[in-house]
Amino acid sequence: MLDKEMRVHWTLKHVNVLEFINAFVVEPDSSTAYHPGLYMLLEIAAGGDLFDKIAPDVGVGEDVSHYYFSQLIAGLNYIHGEGVCHRDLKPENLLLDAAGTLKISDFGLCAVFKLKESGRTRKLSERCGSLPYVAPELNSDTPYDAEPVDVWGSGVILFTMLSGNTPWDEPTRKSFEYARYMTGQCFNEDPWDRWGEDVLSLITGMLAIDPSQRLTLSDVFSHPWVKRRSQIANQGPVVLAERLTESLRRSGDLAIVNPEGMPDKDGNLNVDQEGDTVMLSAQYQSQFTQSLLLFSQTQSGRRYTPHLTRFYTSIGPNLLAPLIQEALTELEVKFKPAVKVQDNNGHDSAVLKIRIGGYDRRKLMFKGVIELEDFEHGGQPGAFCFMHRDQGNPISWRQLWKSIIMSPSVEPHVLRKR
Repeated sequence: MLDKEMRVHWTLKHVNVLEFINAFVVEPDSSTAYHPGLYMLLEIAAGGDLFDKIAPDVGVGEDVSHYYFSQLIAGLNYIHGEGVCHRDLKPENLLLDAAGTLKISDFGLCAVFKLKESGRTRKLSERCGSLPYVAPELNSDTPYDAEPVDVWGSGVILFTMLSGNTPWDEPTRKSFEYARYMTGQCFNEDPWDRWGEDVLSLITGMLAIDPSQRLTLSDVFSHPWVKRRSQIANQGPVVLAERLTESLRRSGDLAIVNPEGMPDKDGNLNVDQEGDTVMLSAQYQSQFTQSLLLFSQTQSGRRYTPHLTRFYTSIGPNLLAPLIQEALTELEVKFKPAVKVQDNNGHDSAVLKIRIGGYDRRKLMFKGVIELEDFEHGGQPGAFCFMHRDQGNPISWRQLWKSIIMSPSVEPHVLRKR
């Protein structure tokens, strides 16, 4: 499976596809700091997850959605032209580079459905993908056409950008929301009733239950909503970043990510004691990433943190950790009690780590780590807390982040920009 993923991904070269650069095997060797295994070298997506910047149940406006949806279908059209079906389009597989350009990633479930030389195609039979994004024809044992599956996934992604959530848990009658979609009962309800006829006809055309009636990518490109001129394409990276994070600003999330007294988006990048940020600055720092506030002020300097799921508190890590664990218990999230992170020499550091996991409200698994470290704010001891997601939907991860922050045990200690 991994070999197929690498061979296919390596051949794909497009501005909206995360580039596969190389792969190498590290053998067991005590003289190297790398763990034994197979390493894939990929293009740096310094802007992080697209959906990490979107407020849950709010989404982004039509202008930003149009901008990124246009890039998604451009990349997808190229992939299909190479005879490849992605089959796992979902928020966590859409990344941004340092300029804010969308990159389609993770070809682990892809399939070759067409030979470029002859144009000969084949139907696919493997059942795969994540339930909220998978097309309904995959519910049967009948072989299916490849391209309509990705069109469906792109339609779900457009819905999710506009609304801040997926339309349903899964495309079966077991899902209350999907059953209402099948009967048309949903269209007078939020969020369907937020949108005009143009975007609604595009979404429903891409989400036609019968794949033979579904819009093709060619149909999508010629749709009036897609053909309209972009309102933000030429306004520069700073405006793009501000428009992308507008819903987070309105919800107050950015005031938590970058509280009072922290460097603003124009702050200079500091060099920490180990010199790591010198290396990171050239690869990660740009007008776009700085405007997204992807650099956190920590005790050792300013650090690149690609996710906007962090916060600062007025109490230190040792006091904060049990309060977070109390919040996790109330939220019914499984966790392993806080432990000290070991440094490169195998010694305990001052950083605490809480490993967490569970299922979100869409029944998708999530896993990740909460790290807490000392941070002095205004001459007083405090903590810097960063939530790193290993698996799961970025929107659900943001919901968990907000739930922890707003929990009765943690909220009184969270610093904010007033």
